[in-house]
Amino acid sequence: MKRGDETYCLLTNILKEELVPAMGCTEPIALAYAAARARDLLGRMPERVRVEASGSIIKNVKSVIVPNTDHLKGIPAAVCAGIAAGDADRKLECLAGVTAEDVRRIHEALDLLPVQVDFLDSPLTFDMIVTVEAGGESARVRIANAHTNIVLLEKNGEKLLDTPVTCEREEGLCDHTGMTLQHIWDYVQALDVADVRETLRRQIDCNTAIAEEGLRGQYGASIGRVMMDAYGISVRNRAIAMAAAGSDARMNGCEMPVVINSGSGNQGMTCCLPVVVYAQELQVSEEQLLRALALSNLIAIHIKTGIGRLSAYCGAVSAGAAAGAGIAYLHGGDYEMIAHTVVNALNIVSGIICDGAKASCAAKIASSVEAGLLGWEMYRHGKQFVCGDGIVARDVECCIRNIGRLGKEGMRETNREILKMMLDEK
Repeated sequence: MKRGDETYCLLTNILKEELVPAMGCTEPIALAYAAARARDLLGRMPERVRVEASGSIIKNVKSVIVPNTDHLKGIPAAVCAGIAAGDADRKLECLAGVTAEDVRRIHEALDLLPVQVDFLDSPLTFDMIVTVEAGGESARVRIANAHTNIVLLEKNGEKLLDTPVTCEREEGLCDHTGMTLQHIWDYVQALDVADVRETLRRQIDCNTAIAEEGLRGQYGASIGRVMMDAYGISVRNRAIAMAAAGSDARMNGCEMPVVINSGSGNQGMTCCLPVVVYAQELQVSEEQLLRALALSNLIAIHIKTGIGRLSAYCGAVSAGAAAGAGIAYLHGGDYEMIAHTVVNALNIVSGIICDGAKASCAAKIASSVEAGLLGWEMYRHGKQFVCGDGIVARDVECCIRNIGRLGKEGMRETNREILKMMLDEK
């Protein structure tokens, strides 16, 4: 592969498209963004709001704090935040500029504005529609398949934008489906780091800052702090603790941005921070660190492509495997080591479920990074899982396809049962 080749340009664009800043958990922020766009389209403050959301959206918004709202949770809170104070031009950072007066207005809107929330029976796991009404006028915004992918804009029944939606493609985004681990490996060897330096430096800076805040503060279950207190300051434990601490802060009200991966801040931190910690320990060059991060991020995206943005399959698993691959690269690992690290890691913790965004995500991240590190250590010690061991297939691509099938198709009913449990009022 050479710089300027079609695949080189595609992977560069995928990194730039996927690794963007977001403030808070991305599902409530996507709702806030949709609500802000709907308010702007209506041209005035609404008098009524209806939210239709797929099960995975409901699951991921239920228990997580919406940033800059004084610790509010839930779909009505996210929507009222977007309506009362959201800046739609900032997309996943639409609540970043909220002031103390804005917070007062958000709480007032939550108290006064009727917000009807309905389950959206959609074939898409990621699907939301926000409809606002006032003075006999209405506006509607639909986001599907990805967090800022607006596919419908409607004013007073007139469709201003109406993009056909399928389950297979994320409209308007780079096509990930032809990506392979070999492509990613070849890209990293050919990479001119100047092409992605700004993108990856932003990820390092943002995600490190929130992880350090997570270690300083008292957020959620403080998994990162527990890891440091219980297991010490080895590079291995610091790598795990930093990723967990970032999630501690992000899931529990910290108002600092993260750079996401596959639409998820938790996944963005998981595939980044352990690699950064090992790079600091090994004192590698900036170029080597950026290559390792390009590798880790693209592997996480590749694995997640087959699963989809949201699933009952915990996304930290794919990101933890990718982090293990990035760390293997920093230690001089070749393609074979990277591939076997990924296969080993995926087959250690692929049973972790996603039951929404909340404090325990940090613990699942810790387990996933641990699996990534164990997958690498296994291969270094001449051990590996082989074809026929459960879902392990004949090569890394077949294994990744199996994981995608498990997460997307096999866990559909699991996702429905998790949602029922979470919404059970008993």
